[in-house]
This record gives sequence, C-alpha cells and structure tokens, in this order.
Amino acid sequence: MAGEAETVVATAAGTLPAELGFIEKTIKTLTTQGGEFATNLIWASIIVFAGLTISKVLISVLSNVLKKTKIDVIIIGFLVSIARFVILITVFIAALKRLGVDTTSLVTLVGAAGLAIGFALQSSLQNFTAGFMLIIFKPFKNGDLVELTNTIGIVEKINIFSTTLRSGDNKEITVSNGSIYTSIITNYSARKTRRVDLIVGISYESDLKKAKNILTDILNDDPRVLKDPAPVVAVSELANSSVNFVVRPWVATDDFWPVKFDLTEKIKLKFDENGIVIPYPQMYVHLNKTN
Repeated sequence: MAGEAETVVATAAGTLPAELGFIEKTIKTLTTQGGEFATNLIWASIIVFAGLTISKVLISVLSNVLKKTKIDVIIIGFLVSIARFVILITVFIAALKRLGVDTTSLVTLVGAAGLAIGFALQSSLQNFTAGFMLIIFKPFKNGDLVELTNTIGIVEKINIFSTTLRSGDNKEITVSNGSIYTSIITNYSARKTRRVDLIVGISYESDLKKAKNILTDILNDDPRVLKDPAPVVAVSELANSSVNFVVRPWVATDDFWPVKFDLTEKIKLKFDENGIVIPYPQMYVHLNKTN
C-alpha cells in the first residue's frame, strides 16, 4: 500500500507542473493579447473622439470662410456636407486600422459599393450634376420669371436635384434639374427692359393715318414707355380682313404686363371714340348666276 501511495504522489508531482505550465501560458497569452487589444481600443476611441471634435472645428471654419465669399448658399451647404463626409470616413478608417483591421480591403469595398450605387442612381446623379452646374453658372435665380421645359413660373427654390417654380395661378411646380439643363432656358427677368409686342388690326375702310396717330399718341402719353429705344408703330400686313399694325414699345421688365394690359384697353377705347373699326374675321362670297 505504501508503494502505491508513493507512486500516485510521484505521478501527481510529475503531471502537475505540466498542467500549471499550460494554464500559466494561456493566462499570459490572454493577458498579453488582451492588454494589446485594450490599448488599441483605447487609442481607437481617442482617434474617434479627437476626429469628431476636430471635424466640428474644421467644418465650422470652412463654413464661415465660404459664407464670406460670393458662393451660392446651396453650394456652400453641398461643399460642407462633402467635407464632413470625407473627414468622418477618414477618422473611421484610421480607428479601424488602429484595431488591426485590414483597411485596404475596406477601401476597395467602399469604392465598389460607390460604383454600384452610382450606376443604380444614374438619373439622380445626372440631376445632381445639372443642379450643381445651374448653381455655378446661374442662368436664373430665385424670384426670376422663367420658362423651363415649356413651363412658365417664378423661381422659388433651386435645389441640388430639382428646381421649384410658382405658376401665375399659385401652383407649385417641381422640375428636375437634368431636364432643365438639357433644354432651352428662357429667363424673362434677366434683362432690365423688355419689348411689348402688340398686333392691332383695323378695317380697310378706317382711316389708316388717323389710326397710326392714335397709336403713337397712346404710347407717348404713357410715362412707363421708354424713349430709348424708341417705340415702333408700323403697318406690318394687309391681311384678309384687316390692316395690321405692329405696336412695339420698350418698358422696364417689371412694367411689362401692366403696360401690355393697359395699352390693349386704351387702344380699344380710343379707336371706339374716333370711329376706327377693329374688324371681325370675315369672308366675302360672290355668287355668279348662270341661266
């Protein structure tokens, strides 16, 4: 019995150091790697915190600098958004790299995802690019009366993807920037002056010179009609049932519609007072009788 006990003790004494060594090695490995990971995690957290703090300062400085320039407010917001995105992505990648993540494959993945998204949102990107060009070159601005894609309205908002118009009867119209940039843009507010074009017809029996003098006097009596360029009153056509005058005064752009409406009314009233007839469209039919 004594011999067996000595054998068991000896066996335990021989195996115990080996087991203790394995446990000690495992604990040491975990301690080393865990400590390194904890250190990296702390540094990654510091990078994220510092990056977010610095990004706020940089974005604020960039925004203030751009606001002091003549750059459009929409472009400023767009540039600030891009700068914020780039800074945050840089901070995120730097933090992952500190944790030992292979950022090369991550950057490749982000690029591939961006390319796929670009193809999927091709029309949106076209509108985005067109909006950026519209904001840069400014063929129109807020408050202008424009004709875009056969739609007339006052510009209310110019966004990155679309432009909002207000029609004459107060409807809100949204037009995609891509369709605007590829079509004809007519800006009625771009110039300080505009020409009012009226066509006035009188009957062949009416006094031509008297009608012309009346038209000229009406233009001369209106203070909104500009002297330079001089207004034009001229016979333009001997039509089927009328002699047509072109009446072309120049006015300030803001006076265009009021002057046009007033002239139309005054011409009719003055012609009625002076016996000048504005004829209806008519056709004469001559019948030849045969026996």
